[in-house]
Amino acid sequence: MRKHWLLLGIAMLAAIFAIGAVACGGDDDGPAAADEEPGDVLVDDSNVVIVAAGFLADSDGNTLYVSDDDEPGVSNCVDGCAFNWPPFSLDGDPVSGEGVGTLDTIKRDDGITQVTVDGRPLYYYAGETGVGDQAGDGIGGVWHMIPGAE
Repeated sequence: MRKHWLLLGIAMLAAIFAIGAVACGGDDDGPAAADEEPGDVLVDDSNVVIVAAGFLADSDGNTLYVSDDDEPGVSNCVDGCAFNWPPFSLDGDPVSGEGVGTLDTIKRDDGITQVTVDGRPLYYYAGETGVGDQAGDGIGGVWHMIPGAE
């Protein structure tokens, strides 16, 4: 009986080591730090608007929207609307990624500096739960994702 427990213990220990070796193994998906050239700087792209899955998104891949109720250069989404559709704002100047229109900013009546694309204010949709969600498209017939330029 003791022999069976000893064999079971050895088998479990071997399985734990095997799992640990697989889980801690390296990957070849990216360059090692030693491959970087001296003077390489990581760029903070938090102000970049990109095209993700064919539509405009922030640098993290969160979908951006425009509203038909806005006027060029003017956001008409305030109070409850702004709670559900938070304005897309940045600390610095917006940077346009490939396939993105002309970016600029406007000053909203609530004091928030909001990013615009081709004069149209940009928003997030609060009902989305993750990167790449597109749940806000078509809501109320006035909210739309913005296709990127080809």
